[in-house]
Amino acid sequence: MTGMSNAIERHARRTRGFDARVVHAAALLCEAAGDHAGRIVQVSSLGVEGMVLTDLLARHRLPVAVATLDTGRLHAQTLALIDRIGQRYGIAVEVFRPAEAQVVRFVRRHGERAMFESVARRRECCALRKLEPMQRLLLGRTAWISGLRRAQSGERADVPFFAHDAEGREKFCPLADWSEADVWHYVAVHEVPYNELHDRFYPSIGCEPCTRAITPGEDARAGRWWWEDAAKECGLHSRPEPTAT
Repeated sequence: MTGMSNAIERHARRTRGFDARVVHAAALLCEAAGDHAGRIVQVSSLGVEGMVLTDLLARHRLPVAVATLDTGRLHAQTLALIDRIGQRYGIAVEVFRPAEAQVVRFVRRHGERAMFESVARRRECCALRKLEPMQRLLLGRTAWISGLRRAQSGERADVPFFAHDAEGREKFCPLADWSEADVWHYVAVHEVPYNELHDRFYPSIGCEPCTRAITPGEDARAGRWWWEDAAKECGLHSRPEPTAT
Protein backbone atom coordinates (compact mmCIF):
# COMPACT_ATOMS: atom_id res chain seq x y z
CA MET A 1 0.00 0.00 0.00
CA THR A 2 1.49 3.36 -1.00
CA GLY A 3 1.48 6.65 0.87
CA MET A 4 1.35 5.07 4.32
CA SER A 5 1.44 7.51 7.20
CA ASN A 6 3.86 7.48 10.09
CA ALA A 7 1.40 5.96 12.55
CA ILE A 8 0.60 3.09 10.20
CA GLU A 9 4.29 2.48 9.50
CA ARG A 10 5.04 2.44 13.24
CA HIS A 11 2.20 0.24 14.43
CA ALA A 12 0.36 -1.69 11.72
CA ARG A 13 1.16 -5.38 11.72
CA ARG A 14 -0.89 -8.43 10.86
CA THR A 15 -0.96 -10.66 13.93
CA ARG A 16 -2.15 -14.22 14.44
CA GLY A 17 -5.90 -14.31 14.94
CA PHE A 18 -6.53 -10.88 13.44
CA ASP A 19 -9.24 -12.07 11.05
CA ALA A 20 -11.03 -13.90 13.86
CA ARG A 21 -10.98 -10.78 16.03
CA VAL A 22 -12.48 -8.70 13.22
CA VAL A 23 -15.22 -11.30 12.69
CA HIS A 24 -15.94 -11.38 16.43
CA ALA A 25 -16.10 -7.59 16.68
CA ALA A 26 -18.46 -7.39 13.71
CA ALA A 27 -20.66 -10.17 15.13
CA LEU A 28 -20.88 -8.39 18.48
CA LEU A 29 -21.86 -5.15 16.75
CA CYS A 30 -24.52 -6.94 14.72
CA GLU A 31 -25.92 -8.58 17.84
CA ALA A 32 -25.93 -5.29 19.74
CA ALA A 33 -27.64 -3.44 16.88
CA GLY A 34 -30.29 -6.14 16.65
CA ASP A 35 -30.98 -6.32 20.37
CA HIS A 36 -31.19 -2.54 20.79
CA ALA A 37 -32.64 -1.43 17.45
CA GLY A 38 -33.02 2.34 17.37
CA ARG A 39 -31.76 2.78 20.92
CA ILE A 40 -28.04 2.17 20.60
CA VAL A 41 -25.22 4.62 19.93
CA GLN A 42 -21.51 4.49 19.30
CA VAL A 43 -19.87 7.03 21.60
CA SER A 44 -16.72 8.06 19.76
CA SER A 45 -13.88 10.22 21.02
CA LEU A 46 -12.83 10.35 17.35
CA GLY A 47 -9.65 8.49 18.24
CA VAL A 48 -8.39 5.68 16.01
CA GLU A 49 -10.39 2.98 17.82
CA GLY A 50 -13.57 5.00 17.40
CA MET A 51 -12.87 5.44 13.71
CA VAL A 52 -12.36 1.68 13.30
CA LEU A 53 -15.72 1.03 14.98
CA THR A 54 -17.47 3.58 12.77
CA ASP A 55 -15.94 1.90 9.72
CA LEU A 56 -17.21 -1.50 10.91
CA LEU A 57 -20.70 -0.09 11.49
CA ALA A 58 -20.77 1.45 8.02
CA ARG A 59 -19.23 -1.60 6.37
CA HIS A 60 -21.96 -3.85 7.81
CA ARG A 61 -24.70 -1.25 7.29
CA LEU A 62 -25.74 -1.36 10.92
CA PRO A 63 -28.41 1.10 12.10
CA VAL A 64 -26.37 2.51 14.96
CA ALA A 65 -26.09 6.23 15.66
CA VAL A 66 -22.62 7.74 16.05
CA ALA A 67 -22.14 10.52 18.59
CA THR A 68 -19.27 12.48 20.09
CA LEU A 69 -18.63 15.05 22.81
CA ASP A 70 -17.28 18.45 21.78
CA THR A 71 -15.89 19.69 25.07
CA GLY A 72 -15.03 23.12 23.68
CA ARG A 73 -11.31 22.40 24.12
CA LEU A 74 -10.68 19.77 21.44
CA HIS A 75 -7.92 19.99 18.85
CA ALA A 76 -8.93 21.26 15.41
CA GLN A 77 -7.61 17.98 13.99
CA THR A 78 -10.10 16.07 16.14
CA LEU A 79 -13.09 18.19 15.16
CA ALA A 80 -12.18 17.87 11.48
CA LEU A 81 -13.05 14.17 11.64
CA ILE A 82 -16.75 14.94 12.13
CA ASP A 83 -16.98 16.20 8.56
CA ARG A 84 -14.70 13.43 7.28
CA ILE A 85 -17.03 10.80 8.72
CA GLY A 86 -19.92 12.43 6.91
CA GLN A 87 -18.03 12.56 3.66
CA ARG A 88 -16.65 9.02 3.84
CA TYR A 89 -19.58 7.12 5.36
CA GLY A 90 -22.62 9.36 4.91
CA ILE A 91 -23.08 9.39 8.69
CA ALA A 92 -24.19 12.59 10.41
CA VAL A 93 -22.35 12.50 13.74
CA GLU A 94 -24.43 13.69 16.68
CA VAL A 95 -22.45 16.31 18.62
CA PHE A 96 -23.13 17.03 22.28
CA ARG A 97 -21.60 20.06 24.00
CA PRO A 98 -21.45 21.24 27.62
CA ALA A 99 -23.92 23.82 28.87
CA GLU A 100 -22.40 27.14 27.81
CA ALA A 101 -23.52 29.06 30.91
CA GLN A 102 -21.90 26.49 33.20
CA VAL A 103 -18.65 26.60 31.25
CA VAL A 104 -18.55 30.40 31.38
CA ARG A 105 -19.22 30.34 35.13
CA PHE A 106 -16.50 27.75 35.75
CA VAL A 107 -13.88 29.62 33.69
CA ARG A 108 -14.69 32.96 35.32
CA ARG A 109 -14.35 31.41 38.75
CA HIS A 110 -11.30 29.22 38.20
CA GLY A 111 -9.63 30.34 34.96
CA GLU A 112 -8.80 28.59 31.68
CA ARG A 113 -6.09 26.44 33.32
CA ALA A 114 -8.05 25.27 36.35
CA MET A 115 -7.36 21.62 35.51
CA PHE A 116 -3.71 22.07 36.50
CA GLU A 117 -4.55 23.25 40.03
CA SER A 118 -5.54 19.87 41.45
CA VAL A 119 -6.99 16.49 40.54
CA ALA A 120 -10.29 17.59 42.07
CA ARG A 121 -10.42 20.72 39.90
CA ARG A 122 -9.52 18.73 36.77
CA ARG A 123 -12.27 16.23 37.51
CA GLU A 124 -14.71 19.10 38.01
CA CYS A 125 -13.78 20.34 34.55
CA CYS A 126 -14.22 16.83 33.10
CA ALA A 127 -17.61 16.51 34.79
CA LEU A 128 -18.75 19.80 33.28
CA ARG A 129 -17.39 19.26 29.78
CA LYS A 130 -17.82 15.48 29.42
CA LEU A 131 -20.00 13.77 32.01
CA GLU A 132 -23.00 16.09 31.85
CA PRO A 133 -23.14 16.10 28.02
CA MET A 134 -22.67 12.33 28.12
CA GLN A 135 -25.81 12.00 30.23
CA ARG A 136 -27.77 13.85 27.55
CA LEU A 137 -26.13 11.80 24.79
CA LEU A 138 -27.27 8.55 26.43
CA LEU A 139 -30.75 9.76 27.29
CA GLY A 140 -33.29 7.33 25.86
CA ARG A 141 -30.61 4.83 24.81
CA THR A 142 -30.51 1.28 26.12
CA ALA A 143 -26.98 0.51 24.96
CA TRP A 144 -23.76 2.13 23.81
CA ILE A 145 -20.56 1.11 22.06
CA SER A 146 -17.06 2.11 23.11
CA GLY A 147 -13.58 1.67 21.65
CA LEU A 148 -11.93 0.64 24.92
CA ARG A 149 -9.15 -1.94 24.61
CA ARG A 150 -7.48 -3.97 27.36
CA ALA A 151 -4.01 -3.12 26.09
CA GLN A 152 -4.52 0.64 26.40
CA SER A 153 -3.59 0.87 30.08
CA GLY A 154 -3.44 -1.03 33.35
CA GLU A 155 -6.76 0.49 34.40
CA ARG A 156 -8.37 -1.08 31.31
CA ALA A 157 -6.68 -4.48 31.47
CA ASP A 158 -9.91 -6.34 32.27
CA VAL A 159 -12.32 -4.52 29.93
CA PRO A 160 -15.14 -7.00 29.08
CA PHE A 161 -16.73 -7.30 25.65
CA PHE A 162 -20.03 -6.25 27.19
CA ALA A 163 -21.25 -5.22 30.61
CA HIS A 164 -23.83 -2.98 32.24
CA ASP A 165 -23.00 0.61 33.09
CA ALA A 166 -24.07 2.33 36.30
CA GLU A 167 -27.50 3.14 34.82
CA GLY A 168 -28.11 -0.43 33.63
CA ARG A 169 -27.45 0.17 29.94
CA GLU A 170 -25.47 -2.41 28.04
CA LYS A 171 -22.00 -1.22 27.12
CA PHE A 172 -20.24 -3.01 24.28
CA CYS A 173 -16.48 -2.96 23.72
CA PRO A 174 -15.97 -4.98 20.51
CA LEU A 175 -12.25 -4.14 20.31
CA ALA A 176 -11.49 -5.21 23.88
CA ASP A 177 -9.03 -7.92 22.79
CA TRP A 178 -7.46 -5.99 19.90
CA SER A 179 -3.83 -4.95 20.05
CA GLU A 180 -2.49 -1.64 18.78
CA ALA A 181 -1.06 -3.55 15.83
CA ASP A 182 -4.55 -4.91 15.06
CA VAL A 183 -6.12 -1.46 15.12
CA TRP A 184 -3.58 0.07 12.79
CA HIS A 185 -3.53 -2.96 10.48
CA TYR A 186 -7.29 -2.57 10.08
CA VAL A 187 -6.79 1.15 9.35
CA ALA A 188 -4.18 0.35 6.72
CA VAL A 189 -6.23 -2.39 5.03
CA HIS A 190 -9.46 -0.39 4.89
CA GLU A 191 -7.93 3.10 4.54
CA VAL A 192 -9.84 4.36 7.56
CA PRO A 193 -9.55 8.13 8.11
CA TYR A 194 -7.98 9.07 11.43
CA ASN A 195 -6.73 12.00 13.49
CA GLU A 196 -3.45 13.29 12.05
CA LEU A 197 -2.21 13.86 15.61
CA HIS A 198 -1.67 10.11 15.82
CA ASP A 199 1.16 10.62 13.34
CA ARG A 200 2.72 13.07 15.82
CA PHE A 201 2.95 10.53 18.67
CA TYR A 202 -0.44 11.25 20.24
CA PRO A 203 -1.85 7.73 20.81
CA SER A 204 -4.60 8.95 23.15
CA ILE A 205 -6.20 12.29 22.33
CA GLY A 206 -8.45 14.31 24.60
CA CYS A 207 -8.81 18.02 25.25
CA GLU A 208 -5.96 20.13 23.89
CA PRO A 209 -4.65 21.46 27.25
CA CYS A 210 -4.73 17.98 28.77
CA THR A 211 -3.01 16.01 26.01
CA ARG A 212 0.62 15.86 24.93
CA ALA A 213 2.69 13.67 22.65
CA ILE A 214 4.51 10.74 24.23
CA THR A 215 8.06 9.51 23.85
CA PRO A 216 9.04 5.97 22.76
CA GLY A 217 8.52 3.49 25.57
CA GLU A 218 5.91 5.52 27.43
CA ASP A 219 2.48 4.07 28.20
CA ALA A 220 -0.10 4.88 25.53
CA ARG A 221 -2.04 7.05 27.98
CA ALA A 222 1.00 8.81 29.42
CA GLY A 223 0.10 11.89 27.41
CA ARG A 224 -3.24 12.32 29.18
CA TRP A 225 -3.20 14.46 32.36
CA TRP A 226 0.54 13.79 32.51
CA TRP A 227 1.03 16.07 35.54
CA GLU A 228 -1.09 13.77 37.74
CA ASP A 229 -0.03 10.64 39.59
CA ALA A 230 -3.59 9.36 40.07
CA ALA A 231 -5.42 6.97 37.72
CA LYS A 232 -5.86 8.86 34.46
CA GLU A 233 -9.56 8.57 33.72
CA CYS A 234 -12.28 11.20 33.45
CA GLY A 235 -15.21 9.13 34.68
CA LEU A 236 -16.82 8.30 31.33
CA HIS A 237 -15.63 4.73 31.68
CA SER A 238 -16.18 3.93 35.34
CA ARG A 239 -15.74 0.21 35.73
CA PRO A 240 -19.01 -1.67 35.13
CA GLU A 241 -19.86 -5.08 36.48
CA PRO A 242 -19.22 -7.75 33.82
CA THR A 243 -22.29 -9.41 32.37
CA ALA A 244 -22.45 -13.17 32.88
CA THR A 245 -22.04 -15.19 29.72
